[in-house]
Amino acid sequence: MSLTWISPKDYLQLIKNMKKIHILILVLVACMVMPTQLQARKKKVDIYDLSLDDNLETPEISNAKHSQRIQDYQYDVAVSLKKQNYDVELMRDNEVIVITLPAGQLFAPNDTVLTSLGMVSLKPLLKFLANPGFYKMLLVMHSDNTGSKHYTEALTRARVNAVFDWIDENASVDFVVPYALGDTDPLNDNNSMENRKHNRRLEIYLVPEEVMVNQAKKGKINIKLIQK
Repeated sequence: MSLTWISPKDYLQLIKNMKKIHILILVLVACMVMPTQLQARKKKVDIYDLSLDDNLETPEISNAKHSQRIQDYQYDVAVSLKKQNYDVELMRDNEVIVITLPAGQLFAPNDTVLTSLGMVSLKPLLKFLANPGFYKMLLVMHSDNTGSKHYTEALTRARVNAVFDWIDENASVDFVVPYALGDTDPLNDNNSMENRKHNRRLEIYLVPEEVMVNQAKKGKINIKLIQK
């Protein structure tokens, strides 16, 4: 068996060639990985594509300690809102706040123009949008069953859009999603004036979003703490 002798000059050239091959391999790997990363970004959930139920269920908070911190925070917010005479409930194991405003507090009968009283009622809630990504705010407009299905759907759509547009003029709507449900989800049977009045309503859901969830992971939740 014979050994091939390589001159120092040839050896240095071989090393250079190996380095070039190594760099080429790294470039090829990067080209393969980048499309996968871009695809993953594209798959990021768009809250405007989700149904109301899906938006209420996400993001899911699987860690018990993180969830408990969020529950405690949301409970305190709900208590504060009740002291301001808002109709407030908690759902999803106290992780989500539901604020209910009578439609008559926001609009004149059969009208779709937000009243001055409606603006006053909504204004204190703008603070929940001051830190984008802290909350996801879902606006859900309901009606009674007076009129045709087409009418109730059109009425609730126009009304929830009026609320959305007013918020857009006064705050960020990056995490605000409007829904118009017509008369499909009544609180009571539409068999009396009082019941129909209760069915005509706007429900505002305050759902924890990424900023709050990240704060919960770190141990302290504060809406005034802007994530950089």
